[in-house]
Amino acid sequence: MDVGHKSPETFCNFSSEETSELISEIDKFSSRKGFEFHPFKIGWYNECVQTPFVLPYTYDTLAVLVINAPSMFENCFLPFMAKRQNGSSAAVRDPIDECISEHLQQISKNVTKDRDYRIEIIHDYDLHPNRRPKILCQTAAHVSGAAYFYQKSDVYPNAFDNKKRICGVCIHPKYGGWFAIRGVMILKNVLCSDLQRVEPEDVVSSIDRRTELLIRFNYHWQDSTYRDIVPSVEQYSIAQRLYFQTKPTDRKSVV
Repeated sequence: MDVGHKSPETFCNFSSEETSELISEIDKFSSRKGFEFHPFKIGWYNECVQTPFVLPYTYDTLAVLVINAPSMFENCFLPFMAKRQNGSSAAVRDPIDECISEHLQQISKNVTKDRDYRIEIIHDYDLHPNRRPKILCQTAAHVSGAAYFYQKSDVYPNAFDNKKRICGVCIHPKYGGWFAIRGVMILKNVLCSDLQRVEPEDVVSSIDRRTELLIRFNYHWQDSTYRDIVPSVEQYSIAQRLYFQTKPTDRKSVV
């Protein structure tokens, strides 16, 4: 989804201060709704992915990773659902996805107001026609410095059967596994050549603990114990856990 009016061939180049000001503006707009925003260069992401996942933008193109903290459920999602229940009765494809999508569209409209920025929003669930993800969100989280992406390559070579696919998982320095990556906002005609890379904090530094993390995530993900691999300052509330543990078709009764 594009928001803005100017041709993407016309670029502006942000200083690091201007990038920080933009992130602060987005943070202010999303005040206390439970979101975090982390800028990165498209080139950093493209260097880490295979050709099919490369994004067709200049190396210095500015992108912003969007994650939600546990508090998003109470501070953004529940008010969204209350508004829906008091207004339109139209069904939504997935309430959480619809809530996030609406909020990101509002951010985009606010950012592009009186400005000639073009923004593309790629959600975590967006797919190409061939079912390939449009973006690898965990890789984006890693290169933005938001959360460390732990993978099979981060443990001993013989830790897992080479024939089995082992999925990686991001761990946040504040929330552990109690967060979600919701997508990326790409400012298609904004460059950020001065942006300095922030390395993600390696909070699971022991190889044994990394192995335990991948085991928990791949084989016992439903019990959520992988989320507690490190201490966290905030976790999902009881209401939020109940919501996600409930079948999607029955979730409406929970909220």
